[in-house]
Amino acid sequence: MLKNIIRNTLFACVFAMKMAVADVGTQAPGTSHEFDAGSRISLQQLTPIQVSNLIIAGKVWGFLKYHHPSVVTGQYQWDYELLRVLPAVIAATDRAGADVVLHQWIGQLGMIAECNHCAGLEKQNFQLLPNLSWLSDTQLLNVELRSDLNRIYRHRSSVGAQYYVSLAPQIGNPVFDKEAEYKDIKFPDAGFQLLSLFRFWNIVEYWAPYRDQIGENWDNVLGESIVPVALAKDRSAYELAMMAVIARIHDTHANLWSSLQVRPPLGACQLPVQIRFVDGVAAISGYTDDQDGLESGIKRGDVIESIDGVPVSQLVDSWRPYYAASNEPTRLRDIAENMTVGACGSVQLKVRQSDGERNISVIRMPRIGPASRVTHDKAGDTFQLLTDDIAYIKLSSIKRADIPGYMERAAHTKGLIIDIRNYPSDFVPFALGQYFIDKPTKFVRFTNGDLANPGGFKWGAELTLAPQASHYAGKVVILLDEKSQSQSEYTAMALRVGTRAKVVGSTTAGADGNVSRIPLPGGLRTMISGIGVFYPDKRPTQRIGIIPDIEVVPTITGLREMRDEVLEAAIIEIQRE
Repeated sequence: MLKNIIRNTLFACVFAMKMAVADVGTQAPGTSHEFDAGSRISLQQLTPIQVSNLIIAGKVWGFLKYHHPSVVTGQYQWDYELLRVLPAVIAATDRAGADVVLHQWIGQLGMIAECNHCAGLEKQNFQLLPNLSWLSDTQLLNVELRSDLNRIYRHRSSVGAQYYVSLAPQIGNPVFDKEAEYKDIKFPDAGFQLLSLFRFWNIVEYWAPYRDQIGENWDNVLGESIVPVALAKDRSAYELAMMAVIARIHDTHANLWSSLQVRPPLGACQLPVQIRFVDGVAAISGYTDDQDGLESGIKRGDVIESIDGVPVSQLVDSWRPYYAASNEPTRLRDIAENMTVGACGSVQLKVRQSDGERNISVIRMPRIGPASRVTHDKAGDTFQLLTDDIAYIKLSSIKRADIPGYMERAAHTKGLIIDIRNYPSDFVPFALGQYFIDKPTKFVRFTNGDLANPGGFKWGAELTLAPQASHYAGKVVILLDEKSQSQSEYTAMALRVGTRAKVVGSTTAGADGNVSRIPLPGGLRTMISGIGVFYPDKRPTQRIGIIPDIEVVPTITGLREMRDEVLEAAIIEIQRE
């Protein structure tokens, strides 16, 4: 039957080797080397029917990966099973034919035994339930395939062990250390490119705690991504296509971190300036090199209107799909770090300065390092006395061991400013937060994936701050902005529960929770936020970020005057009676 399907294909796709689904005996991962040199699947185009069939194949493959007992226990090199079945799926001329292929494929995996201890789903314990209504969709799957998948689901084991995923001890974020990287695969390779898409899509579908906060239909993302990923003509095109897929989960932790060199704009050089989006425009906030910056003729507070004749708004729109971020301020933060990258040499800018617009020719210099190291905190020592009554601590250089000494020096002050417009250099939520409460106080709760119910996330325990004997009696003002991400946000959650604490600044990056690393074919690397982080009352933080009590954002005037308006607002708040 399967050989006939391949024989009758319209050959919209070209296979380097035509192959049907062979009988597949049990092959433990690592014992099969059939596709070590490549999938031998080459595609020139895909018809709508083929795309539709590939959507179902990707979903079925992922469901079996985390539910079928033979796969869950590690009896198959599951990536290679996908590469074996794909030719027949692609060759099917209609949906019915593809369902027959998948039904026979599942049959070759062996009988599903009655489970002694089948898994259950106690909905009251879950923050997020598996998304499995498609298993019974009569418009999507034929009766045999629906029966296969539902039987497998009903007989999943309650043991809660998975070969292709585990949960990190004590923390509970998913670990994908059994996923092969296939570093030596040569691209294009449509089979491995589809494997990459299916692997990432299903990891998000079953193991991303914020799947319900993506903000778009994840099934649609799969369908819309098959053609650009599968038909990518070289390695760079494949990386860029996967970068666009990853960006659509809207998680600042996610990105194709192995391949940022293909993310636009491209070039070995960059203008010697720092840019920050203020009031929706790209403003100069500082220089990467003071001498080169000053000699360029660009001043702090200048607004870049266009680069080489292309409006900045148009450039941002073209780059946006490749910048993974939980929210728009964070996406603009990352675009700002790269937007002047390009070919070395002269670039033409239209700049709006305090006295009007002008065209300036500026020389791009060799890039000197990631701009992400730039922070918005105050220069100088970690601890500073701004006045006799106001102390200041920045977390970008904090050491936990120094906190008792800092708090002793701040004990007499009226207020303490804690600047987290940065990434903390040490883990201090408990060591610092204990000074600002007078009784045990809950500040966070988590969700974790359930190995027996892939796609489901259970509520975990709440964490509590315990008070320190030497309580700080003054006001506490916490400074945040788009530079505050992950551990910065978690730290802010702990500190803001203080009885006299307030948050000043703007919305943070909206990406909290320990990260889970994901290898992809070709030696690519990405990540997702691996655990759900919520307030004790179950309010989410992902994509939303830490909302300030007092919102203060920089202004163009402030940049021109080299003022720190957020810090100024914190000082005013402390001085207010």
